Amino acid sequence: MRLILLFVTGVLVSALLVAASAYRRDMAIAGAAADAPSRLLDGPDGTIEYADTGRGSPVLMIHGSGGGFDQGLAFAGPLTEAGFRVIAPSRFGYLRSVMPQAASPERQADAFAFLLDAVGVDQAVVVGGSAGALSATQFAIRHPSRCRALILVVPASYAPDRPAGTNAAPAAWPVIKAALGSDMLFWAAIRMAPAFMTRMVLATDPALLEAAGEAERQRVRNMLFHVLPVSRRKAGLLMDMATAGDPPPHPLETITCPVLAISAKDDLYGTAAAARHIAARAPDARLLLFDDGGHMLVGHDAAMWRAVLDFIEASGGGNR
Repeated sequence: MRLILLFVTGVLVSALLVAASAYRRDMAIAGAAADAPSRLLDGPDGTIEYADTGRGSPVLMIHGSGGGFDQGLAFAGPLTEAGFRVIAPSRFGYLRSVMPQAASPERQADAFAFLLDAVGVDQAVVVGGSAGALSATQFAIRHPSRCRALILVVPASYAPDRPAGTNAAPAAWPVIKAALGSDMLFWAAIRMAPAFMTRMVLATDPALLEAAGEAERQRVRNMLFHVLPVSRRKAGLLMDMATAGDPPPHPLETITCPVLAISAKDDLYGTAAAARHIAARAPDARLLLFDDGGHMLVGHDAAMWRAVLDFIEASGGGNR
């Protein structure tokens, strides 16, 4: 019996050592991405973090929930490869961008305008993903002369027939805040229950990944790991939970630039309804709706970017 106990103890210790090594490795990679060269700007509401890369026509890339400038740059890789200048800020509460009092999508949109002034850009194509669609839309509404075209990818925004997100009970908020503050807990969930996290965090049916190619599976895995270190994105995530879960309607009829709304019918966040609503209400809008793919548009990444590049070119914001 003693030998059995010693053996089991040895196995457990070995497993813990392996897990600790994997955690340190993954966090080092995640930390390097979050600490990649970025710039800091003293804005009206405090520090604005952003990256600015490329020399072509400017694109303002607004990241989704769980992101930061690093997620924005990763998502906009095809734009950089196509020769565009990508300006990717960290939204309020993400990484080194401060969370001001009374933060809102409207206030965030004004901060984007301040950023464009600082980097010498009069007008840009604006891309907003997921929860980033709220402030992207507000930018087009509040600063119409600055927005050449608006592209909303799986927009976590208002639609009359979109079910409102269920807010957690007050008693659950301490647990949620603690979980978002723990890099180890989030990392363990990704490592031990990737299918669960793909469904719950990325709003994508894990079965879609089983039928996808390795490149698509890796893209989705990368997006999950891009949330790390989650502790440095906690304030932004909590704001997104409050605003994107049950977003108010936008005056879409006042948008003057061309709009492209993109989603998938099986997005578990219900953004297909929002994309349809945007396409129906904005004066110069079109809709790209895939039958499947989930929130991550699994299997349609290449087709989506072809449509985006064609749309930018047709809107006069291309590099050709």
